[in-house]
Amino acid sequence: MRNWKLTVAYDGTDFSGWQIQPGQATIQGELQAALGRVTGERPLPQGSGRTDAGVHALGQVASFVLEAAIPAESLRRALNRTLPAAIRVLSAKEAAEGFHARHSAVAKTYEYRVFLEKTTGGETLCPPFLARYVYAYPWPLDVERLNAAAQHFVGTHDFLSFAASDPDAAAREDARPDGEAEGRATAIRTVFASAWEERGIEEGALAVYRVRGNGFLHHMVRNLVGTMLDVGRGYSEAGEIPGMLAARSRAAAGPTAPARGLFLHSVEYSS
Repeated sequence: MRNWKLTVAYDGTDFSGWQIQPGQATIQGELQAALGRVTGERPLPQGSGRTDAGVHALGQVASFVLEAAIPAESLRRALNRTLPAAIRVLSAKEAAEGFHARHSAVAKTYEYRVFLEKTTGGETLCPPFLARYVYAYPWPLDVERLNAAAQHFVGTHDFLSFAASDPDAAAREDARPDGEAEGRATAIRTVFASAWEERGIEEGALAVYRVRGNGFLHHMVRNLVGTMLDVGRGYSEAGEIPGMLAARSRAAAGPTAPARGLFLHSVEYSS
């Protein structure tokens, strides 16, 4: 038996998220089916996090065990030949016996991309070929205000106000913090970095949020973004965020940003 680690990129638009669901196209389901076609075995790949429907990945990590004696590069090439074009295996390698894509993770980085339709320079419509991968925002945004809001999330906090409003979903972990007991439901997470930047593209401009932490609750990044966008447009103030965190109530925070702008950027491991 050999333990495997895959790094995978995907366009999540046409999938019902990572986690396998009966009758639905999912990333986990497609990987399992591809492994079956290539090796004759059908292990269920365990992802570093269960991305939602419509969420993308630049560097998702999956782990599983195979009996087949297949070279790593041959496995990568064979999987890419049989997977849908929206899913690509970037690398395949043997991992240590105890490696687990989710349990072994020590940090993850997410990126959220907002297309600025209205800026001081005028109005720019979001190009159709970008629309699947950005939130086309129809109001002007002040990036300085966005960054003032983003800094309030750095550190260790109880993020219950920024978890999914469904209590069962809120308790579901996207990535377990290192050392946390299996199955323990807690909203305490540590955010190592949280910042916005503007990026120019040929067709317009993007405001990009990048957040790195030891773990994230269900919908947490999208709820952080929705709250900060309200600050960026002047609808609320950055100084209100500590009160939102202290309230430990989803109703205290801002709206949930759409899934299409969110990317799982990368996952970090201690070795």
